[in-house]
Parts: sequence; C-alpha cells; structure tokens
Amino acid sequence: MSTFQNTTSTSIIFLLTGVPGLEVFHTWISIPFCFLYITALSGNSLILFAIVTQSSLHEPMYYFLSMLSTTDLGLSISTLVTMLGIFWFDTREISFNACLSQMFFIQLFTVMESSVLLAMAFDHFVAISNPLRYASLLTELKIAQIGIAIITRGTLILTPMVALLKRLSFCCSHMLHHSYCFHPDVMKLSCTDTRINSTVGLTALITTAGVDSILILLSNILIIKTVLSIASLKERKKAFSTCISRIGAVAVFYIPLISLSFVHRFGKRAPPYVHTLIANAYLLIPPPVLNPIIYSVKTKQIPRAVLKVLYPSGTKE
Repeated sequence: MSTFQNTTSTSIIFLLTGVPGLEVFHTWISIPFCFLYITALSGNSLILFAIVTQSSLHEPMYYFLSMLSTTDLGLSISTLVTMLGIFWFDTREISFNACLSQMFFIQLFTVMESSVLLAMAFDHFVAISNPLRYASLLTELKIAQIGIAIITRGTLILTPMVALLKRLSFCCSHMLHHSYCFHPDVMKLSCTDTRINSTVGLTALITTAGVDSILILLSNILIIKTVLSIASLKERKKAFSTCISRIGAVAVFYIPLISLSFVHRFGKRAPPYVHTLIANAYLLIPPPVLNPIIYSVKTKQIPRAVLKVLYPSGTKE
C-alpha cells in the first residue's frame, strides 16, 4: 500500500533521476556531460561575441544566428545546475516552484529555438527568391521585431501549460525520470485528472515544433524549386548543400524533442529504459553542442570572426 499521501503542489519536493542503476558511476558519467556543456557554452559564447563585436557580421543571417546561440546558451544553463548537481553531489531534491521555473525556461528556450530556426529558413528563402529586396525586407528593425515576437510567442503559449500544473495534487511517488523537470514527467505523477494538462501540452507542442517543422520543410522545398528554375549548376550544388545542412540541423533539434514528448504521452507501456535512452539522446546530442559546429563548418565567416576575437593581433590583413 502506498505510503504517500495526497499532497498539494506548494509543499512538494520532487526527486530527480540521473542514470538508473548506474548511480555509483555518476562521477565518471559526468565527464562526457561536462565536455558537452563546456563545448556548448564556449562555442555559442564565442559565436555570439564574434557577431556582436565584428561589424562585418552585422547582417540578417548572422543576427538570426546570434539569436540561435542565445537560445542554445539559455537551454544549456537551464539544465546545467540540476544535471551536475545529481552527478557530482547527488543533489536530487527540487521544490515544486523551482521545478516549474526550470520547466518553463527549458520549454521557453526550446520554443524560441524552433521559432529561430523557422526565421532562419525564411531568411534563406528571401535571400534566394528575392535577393534584390533582401536588404529592404529584413532591416534591423524588422529583425528586432521578429526577436520580440519569438519571445512573446513562447511566453504566451507556455504560461498556461506550466500554470495549469498548480491545480494538480500529487499522491504517488514524487520520483521524476530525468535530471531536469519535464512537463509530461511531472504531469504523470499527479493523482488528479490531467486531461486538460495533457491537451494543453500537446497543443503547445503541435503549434510550435509541429507547425514550425512543416513550414521549414515547405520553405526548403520552395528554395529548391526556385534554384532549379533560375540558377546555374554551380549555384544549384551550393544551394542543395546549404539545404541539406539546414535540414540536418533541424532534424537534430526536432526528432529527439518530438520523440521524447510522444513517448511520455503515448508510451506508457514502454519499458523504463526507453524513456531514459530517449532523454539521454535529447541531452547527449543537443542543438547547443551541434549548432556551433554545423554553422561554423557551413559559414566560413564565423570561424574567421572567432579567430579574430581569439587572436586579434594575428589575424590582421
């Protein structure tokens, strides 16, 4: 018989989970996680600093890339404390309000990243289909307005989803399945009817990642169609290469995110290790780590600008 009593949300302490069954190896497991965090934080910080300080990168494409680096930094920092707290100090407890705050910022930066990827796809489409009006369409004011719209969109969509968790009561185990607070994970522990929460959460996922991924796919199809009709063979290869790299970056972001969300909602009969593996894939192959690599390899100006930041006296022409 369960020893847990019906508990109101304000008095709850959740217990986060590292890697089940491998607790004695958490210190060693933390090494690759630390490497990933160092890579994410240093890579995105360098790109962001280079774009801010180098006037040659004050263009729409790089402004959007700076937004992407900012969201990646926010996403990394949102999980850093609880992740390393578990692996280094076995600090697993987190209060309900702290859990909601972490959940909100993880979800917010995730939605913002999805929106930025969509904005970058739009930027690429305009540059290919209407190059003469590119500068007039994507002015600094328009880009700033897009940035504000991205933050507003995420806040408006996610606030009801997170706030609705406060109406729930919890009378079962308070053990979460991840090293961070994830909406479906918290929702599953409630002994209250969660159909409204599940519907709102699924709606938020569909109207952000779902809609954005479809629009990004359509934009790439239109880009390819435009290139095939007007470009030379050399330009076609360049455009195809760019589209493939963009699709790869988008896939790295969307596939783990959507898989993790759907397994929590519809994979109730799945073995526990399935949830753990997908959650680890979402953390071990994150956009914050791969985006700086993908866009640095694809864009020659970024590595040059980063080298100027690191070695200002050695890169003067």
